[in-house]
Amino acid sequence: EYSGTSLDPDQERRYAELFQQLDLNKDGRVDISELRTGLAACGLHRREAEEIVLESDINHDGLLDFDEFSQYLRAHEKRLRIMFHSLDHNNDGQIDVGEIQHSLHKLGVEVTMEQASRILQSMDRDGTMTIDWNEWRDHFLFNPFHNMQEIAHYWKHSHMFDIGEQLTVPDEFSEQERKSGLVWRQLVAGAMAGAVSRTGTAPLDRLKVFLQVHGATSRGINLWTGLRGMVHEGGVFSLWRGNGINVLKIAPESAIKFMAYEQIKWLIRGSKEGGNLRVQERFIAGSLAGATAQTIIYPMEVLKTRLTLRKTGQYSGMADCARQILKTEGVKAFYRGYLPNTMGIIPYAGIDLAVYETLKNAWLQRYCVESADPGVLVLLGCGTISSTCGQLASYPLALIRTRMQAQAISEDKPKLTMVGQFKYIISHEGVLGLYRGITPNFLKVIPAVSISYVVYEHMKKVLGVGY
Repeated sequence: EYSGTSLDPDQERRYAELFQQLDLNKDGRVDISELRTGLAACGLHRREAEEIVLESDINHDGLLDFDEFSQYLRAHEKRLRIMFHSLDHNNDGQIDVGEIQHSLHKLGVEVTMEQASRILQSMDRDGTMTIDWNEWRDHFLFNPFHNMQEIAHYWKHSHMFDIGEQLTVPDEFSEQERKSGLVWRQLVAGAMAGAVSRTGTAPLDRLKVFLQVHGATSRGINLWTGLRGMVHEGGVFSLWRGNGINVLKIAPESAIKFMAYEQIKWLIRGSKEGGNLRVQERFIAGSLAGATAQTIIYPMEVLKTRLTLRKTGQYSGMADCARQILKTEGVKAFYRGYLPNTMGIIPYAGIDLAVYETLKNAWLQRYCVESADPGVLVLLGCGTISSTCGQLASYPLALIRTRMQAQAISEDKPKLTMVGQFKYIISHEGVLGLYRGITPNFLKVIPAVSISYVVYEHMKKVLGVGY
């Protein structure tokens, strides 16, 4: 459409205005830091700034003069116009919801009408529920996308939060996202967020484990007296016992679970890259991936429980704890409680996923017209509620697992099996005994999710995981 190298007057005026806005020190050139500042104001990340400079810096001096700047924008506008026309099937100069849905479907990304309308509303400045060329161009002008596949991945948000229990079913990632290293950057961001949130809520986690194991023998312990008793026994830092290994196991667990999920997904769908898994398939793949990860890192779970419950001076560290268990109880001790733990994954993952999908879809159907985008906070809210429901269902199994992991601590009692533990708790403590420690467990959900969210968003910026 724009042949030759000259700009039309409208383009020249627009580019000159943009250039002046970005040229903060008014030296007639835009450097990378000025571009970063300008793009940050538009909500874009440093990665976009670096890509734009790399693409448009013809003389490789690290600075963009007006000619280089306008050359880049003109070439980019041409690309955007091609993409706009590929979306505008009926050639009426407007993109509507159906056209967005149809185009994504052709790229192997299935979205509902509600999701397509959210995508459209994120670009729709005049509220007409259609996108004209100017809205499209202005929205993507500083996003260095080269084709519709890249824009489709930009529209597909992925969030991985860890609230210290079983990790929820992983998100879907495309072949391109895997090749670009985005997946591993997201895993690192998720692991960092999990580490900070677990450390922040470690006292509540330790109290939960303490109540799960000693609840029946220490009736009358509440949140305050439990925490005070721990501080009295080992000082303030004793509240963080077991946190080191709890943080240490995030990275291997996330990585193993993700790799297992990818392999299981491949077995379910075959080798074809055919969009996302259906909900039932995600549940099966997620549960199996969770079971695989738990099987491999389970000895770390046992160590975490023993270190969390240890008395002052009992172990000098993780290695000493592992050595003592191995010496006095043998290798089998590292898999004590494995059966209830693995059984707990199924109700947790199933209920978590079902509730999450139901809440998310209910929100989209009800509010998608008024709200341009439910945003991360709504998805986070759905995730918190669904995870809480999953924990409610699987909590008795988690409690039995923890008791079995801790059994060597009370040597005088016979070591009970899973069924034996269940019978013992019901007969001695009633049904409520199966839910000991659930109060501190639920109290830590919201702070854990909040900390995780803040750290995750910050880490994404640091690692350059932009959408």
